Amino acid sequence: MNVIERIGEIGIIPVIKIDTPEHAVPLARALCEGGLPAAEVTFRSNAAEESIRRIAKEVPEMLVIAGTVLDPVTAEKAVRAGAQGIVSPGLNVETVRWCVKQNVPVIPGIASPSELETAVREGLEVVKLFPAEVLGGVSMLKALAGPYASVKIMPTGGVKPSNVREYLAQKNLIACGGTWIVPGDLLAKEDFDGIRKLAAEAAAIRDEMRQK
Repeated sequence: MNVIERIGEIGIIPVIKIDTPEHAVPLARALCEGGLPAAEVTFRSNAAEESIRRIAKEVPEMLVIAGTVLDPVTAEKAVRAGAQGIVSPGLNVETVRWCVKQNVPVIPGIASPSELETAVREGLEVVKLFPAEVLGGVSMLKALAGPYASVKIMPTGGVKPSNVREYLAQKNLIACGGTWIVPGDLLAKEDFDGIRKLAAEAAAIRDEMRQK
């Protein structure tokens, strides 16, 4: 199973910001134990690269993806640290082309049909809708499904327990990016049991929707 297939299998990808590398491994284990063995580790902190390195080494069952990757230089750092894929908030063609050349899965952010078409021209079949709720959320996914039925979308930004079921019901969705699963306050106080519980609740919603 390749990286994109694993993202689809896991269904809800925790989007996390790690400020302290020492939190990386226990956090990854908590997510795995909760039923979400994946994380988009965002480059919104100086600890991202080292956190990815530690997770890749110590928790090999975890699918670790680098997020908030704004340029090819950061993409290269992430991959060298052990990231198995790259996610960006916007569509940076240089980053996309670097990833494609290196055979690294990349999911760029798009905010319009034009940007989606640009991603498709670069050979991609999966994009990130960001910020999803601001752009129309589920309504936007439905609108894109008609003309771009072959493209799978990962909405991120504003997805939460109260609306995630509606997102998961969309045929053109590959997975949801979830920021609510690892709240900054729980991570700061090292409440990994609390994070494990939130992951388990999200995984239960995913499983519930797949049985319908």
